[in-house]
Amino acid sequence: MESLSGWWDDYLWGAVIVAKVFGASLLLMILFGLIGAGAKLSDNRIAQKIAGAYTVIFRGTPEILVILLLYFGSAITLTAIARIFNPEIRFVDVPPFWAGTIAIALIVGSYATETFRGAFLAVKPGSIEAARALGMSSVQTFIYIRIPEMWRVALPPFGNHMLSLVKDTALISIIGLNETLFVAKQAITVTGKPFTMYIVVGLIYLGFSTLITLAVMGLEKYGNRTTTGAR
Repeated sequence: MESLSGWWDDYLWGAVIVAKVFGASLLLMILFGLIGAGAKLSDNRIAQKIAGAYTVIFRGTPEILVILLLYFGSAITLTAIARIFNPEIRFVDVPPFWAGTIAIALIVGSYATETFRGAFLAVKPGSIEAARALGMSSVQTFIYIRIPEMWRVALPPFGNHMLSLVKDTALISIIGLNETLFVAKQAITVTGKPFTMYIVVGLIYLGFSTLITLAVMGLEKYGNRTTTGAR
């Protein structure tokens, strides 16, 4: 424990960064997943092909490679654009937080796309017909019928996506984000205690994973209760 002296504040701040990345990437992952699922379920062939390419590319490419390509690729692209307006600009740096957040959201969102697509297909046609018979608009039907029925089906696999998301935040340390794994690497160079430092990182991620698992279990319990009550 003596080797951890002086590093607790750094680990705490690293855990805060992990929570921020998880929260931001979770929102983006849901957005990407819903857009991808909507495109695959649409009648537009171009949208279907784009969504299909999205899921194939991001599910078939190593996650760490996606992070590196997005980080350096976006920096190169923004630099080229900036030089059009100001040739004196040498390099435009991209914040590791947003590059990593968008990268892991795109990766896990490709899996969420299939989860949401299957969940929307599981919505009972009779429920849609009943909503139309009651005079509900398409927007009202989507909000009050499709979403509530879809999320009950999607929640169990969506919980796995959330776990993957929080664990993937560790990969962002490769582009210099000061999260827990990055802190551990710094601490190891000073203390020479890799096992101790990585154990702390593992416990932090185990804590996040436990909280997510408990939250999903609570939501599943609530969803089953409302379903039972409706019967």
